[in-house]
Amino acid sequence: MTKNTIIKIIFSALLLVSCGNNVYYYSEHVQIDEEGWNMNDAKYFSVNMDDNIRLFNFYVDLRNTQDYPYSKTFLFIKTIFPDGGIAIDTMECPLADPNGQWYGKTSGRYVDNRYFLRKNVIFPQKGEYRFAITQATRDTNLVGIKNVGIVIEYAKH
Repeated sequence: MTKNTIIKIIFSALLLVSCGNNVYYYSEHVQIDEEGWNMNDAKYFSVNMDDNIRLFNFYVDLRNTQDYPYSKTFLFIKTIFPDGGIAIDTMECPLADPNGQWYGKTSGRYVDNRYFLRKNVIFPQKGEYRFAITQATRDTNLVGIKNVGIVIEYAKH
């Protein structure tokens, strides 16, 4: 197994353990290039949504290194609906407190965080939803973010 495969397995296991008993409808994470995350490099996710009645919780996951130079980061999240409609969200992701203590779960040199994008949301249309996530910091090439992902789970009633 390659080092990247092992890191992905560990990251996925940590997220599964940290999320309690909710059942995932969708979960996918992608690795960021070692040289950094270019502001023009969108990370894409496609979700086939066949349920437009149930409530879902929608999260964005980030993994950063402990030498990430900032206490937060920003993301643009573009949603393309099955009918072609588009919505764009800007998400602020706090990573550390003012004293530099990481908020997320640390494991070795990595810190894992999960952020609510939407809570108790209904996806109004059946079909394929496409999500594009780009980093929205002032850095053209953001170094220190290692993975980004989305998780959609059935909301607890």
